[in-house]
Amino acid sequence: MKGSAFLFATDLHDEGLEAVLDNLQSRAGLEGVSLACAYHHARDVFPHNPVRRVRYLEGGTVFFRPDPERYQGLRIRPLVSELAQQVDMLAELVDAAGRRGMAVRAWTVFLHNTRLGSLHPDCAMQNAFGDPYITQLCPANPEVRAFAAALASDIARYGVDAILAEALCYLGFDHGYHHERCFVRLSLMARFLFGLCFCRHCLEVAGRAGVDGEQVRDAVRQALEGALAGSPPTFLELEVTWENVAGLAGGQLGGYLRARMEAVAALAGAVSQAVRQVRPEATVYFMDMSGAAKGYATGEPAGEPAPLSAWQDGVDVAAVARAAGGLEAIGYARDPERLRFDLTAYSELLPEGTPFSVALRPMLPDSDSPANLAAKVAVARQVGADWVDFYHYGLMPLDRLDWIRQALHS
Repeated sequence: MKGSAFLFATDLHDEGLEAVLDNLQSRAGLEGVSLACAYHHARDVFPHNPVRRVRYLEGGTVFFRPDPERYQGLRIRPLVSELAQQVDMLAELVDAAGRRGMAVRAWTVFLHNTRLGSLHPDCAMQNAFGDPYITQLCPANPEVRAFAAALASDIARYGVDAILAEALCYLGFDHGYHHERCFVRLSLMARFLFGLCFCRHCLEVAGRAGVDGEQVRDAVRQALEGALAGSPPTFLELEVTWENVAGLAGGQLGGYLRARMEAVAALAGAVSQAVRQVRPEATVYFMDMSGAAKGYATGEPAGEPAPLSAWQDGVDVAAVARAAGGLEAIGYARDPERLRFDLTAYSELLPEGTPFSVALRPMLPDSDSPANLAAKVAVARQVGADWVDFYHYGLMPLDRLDWIRQALHS
């Protein structure tokens, strides 16, 4: 099994490109590197960065130099980070990694972009009350789809080996901004409904599928009005399962959610096609974030297998894997058997022969020993994953590189 490490362009710039690649290749025994080419806002602690131990990432920007010709006629265009204006780390990385025989995987956050959502609120997700969620562009919006395809082709021209497509779907109510406040009790069902998009493009997608989107929107809005007034309807206390959700709005909500999944799969297909036109040998991995939603904070996911909740983000796992060409699962779990539970469910859903990779954290809260990490790498290998991405070079203590080597090569 091969592996790479996620990292930021600032890691390469601050520590030195060759020094980082030495650490990844010689110390960790990795065959590749997964560079964040477009990313969201974040504040992170970097244990071994020689320049900054705490950094506010310049979110909503790209960390390469876009080709303006690829965005001709498009209203949504990438914003270039200050670092990329100084140096094109993606170009330098592709060159340096190529000399070493290392793969470069372009880790790309497509639609979770507060800056672009602020500039183009009409292209953002929109709740049942008509309020835009500026943290997330809507997958059903044609302008958003054109932007995502152009961004993917732009990155592919650098000669990367793969594109890891993150946030190429809908995001829920709780995956958003910083300093978020809500002093009204909202159940998990209410939060799910608050996160649904009812922009005109989503309503059009639903209409083409034979669903009365306006009826769904009005039913959701009425239920949320009750919750905000302190008298929620009883169904808002139900668990968020497909069975409990699909029958709402007179049975129309299930059809609305299926239409969302079709829109996301179409978007994944458009991105993959754009990449193939530029670099046919590159694989697009749709990153399903269900495992992160379950285990990010604690490393203790619970309940049904991760991919069975992907529908909440508008993701049909089999459909997006088929459309994109590959799939990456997020394996944020401390217990190797829980990881096996989730990854087995993914493997059973994927079309035969689909490239399948897994993201693991070799640090807290997931991994507390080399043996624990090795057990999870073994699980990933046993269920058929062909690649492991380790999250994240800049955020992990350097001794985790030794854990990675032991896990991959012992």
